Amino acid sequence: MEPILVYGFPLGSSMGLVAAFETLGQPYRLSRVDMLADMKNDTYARLNPRQETPVLVTDKGDLLTETMAIAAWIEARDAERRISFAAGTPEADCMHQWIGFINSGFTGAFSPLWAALEMSPPEPDFQAALRRYGRQAVADRHAKLEAAIGDTSFLAGDRPTLADLVLIGVARWAEFHQAVDPAHYPRLAALRGRVEALPAVRFAMAIENGESPVGSGGMLGQVPLGEVIERFGPE
Repeated sequence: MEPILVYGFPLGSSMGLVAAFETLGQPYRLSRVDMLADMKNDTYARLNPRQETPVLVTDKGDLLTETMAIAAWIEARDAERRISFAAGTPEADCMHQWIGFINSGFTGAFSPLWAALEMSPPEPDFQAALRRYGRQAVADRHAKLEAAIGDTSFLAGDRPTLADLVLIGVARWAEFHQAVDPAHYPRLAALRGRVEALPAVRFAMAIENGESPVGSGGMLGQVPLGEVIERFGPE
């Protein structure tokens, strides 16, 4: 069977993994989940008890969660090295280092902002404190990322890799939360422009928006979430 990536919208970090599968050039399917309406329940928890995206149903029917684990699964199947490097090389180590930073400190800095947005019932004073803290954390992580970006066209070299695709799903949260001024981080802004111009990323963004773009041919269709849960989610 083809792997099935369960991706979230709106603004899911999993958008970058959709782009990774599209770049990989191998058959895959998608399953769409509304993170605001369809995820925080016991039914979805059959796929991921933490009630988060992404979730990968592998080609063997196993469930795999967490962005870094799914990125490693994709990397292991990237025989043509379209978005990765040969194992054990300095380039691969650099890519893994970037993915680790993005998926930990950079992504985690937004947690207070999401907590404030989703708080129910709302507590205005607490939400205001979370937003102040979150904006400071996001600015700090942006500054560190800006300082670390080198002179290459992409994070780990002169071609896009999994590191760039993992980044692009998360970086747009800064504008959504109005956390920082992108103009203060020109290297990051230029990098994002190059990554967002990639055909696979444009395809993934269109998919996220509910459109039906023409891609490379690897995506074989979308599987309804209920069907994925029924077939692969343990009781």
